[in-house]
Amino acid sequence: MADVKGARLLISSPLPARRAAEIRGLLRRVHPQEQNLKNQDTAGLSDRQSSAARAKASLLEAFKAAKTAAEPTRTAREAERAAVAEAREARRAARDQEKRDAQQRAKEEADAKAAASAAAETADADAREAAEKDRIARLLADDAAHKARRDQRYANRKSRQG
Repeated sequence: MADVKGARLLISSPLPARRAAEIRGLLRRVHPQEQNLKNQDTAGLSDRQSSAARAKASLLEAFKAAKTAAEPTRTAREAERAAVAEAREARRAARDQEKRDAQQRAKEEADAKAAASAAAETADADAREAAEKDRIARLLADDAAHKARRDQRYANRKSRQG
C-alpha cells in the first residue's frame, strides 16, 4: 500500500522534478539493491540493462497503481469542474439576460421620452397656433371696433353739419 500512497503523491504533485524524486523514492522502497547503480563497478552491461528494465517496469507499475487509485478523485474533480463551468455559464447567461433587459428598458424609456417630447412639441405648437389665432381675432376685433368708432364719429359729424 506504501507504493500506491507514494504513487498518489506522484499524480497530485505539480512539479515534474518533485515527481521524479518521489518516483526514485518509490523505487528505493521497491528495489533497495538498485539504489547506487552508479557506484557498482562490478555490474556488467547485462546487469545494468536488466536493472534498468526492472526499474522501468516498477515505475510503470507504480504509475498504473497511482492512476487506478486516483481514478475516483479524478472523476470527482472532473464533476466539480463541470459543475463550476455550468455555474459560470449560468451566471454569464444571467448577466447577458440582465443586460438585454436593461437595454430593452432603456429603449422603451427613450421611446417614451421621444413620444412625450413629440406630444409636448405638438401641444406647444397647438398652443402657439391658438395664441396666434387669438391675437389675430383680437386684432380684427380691435380693428372692427376702431372702424365702428370712426364710422360713429363720421356719422356724428354728418349729423351736426346737417
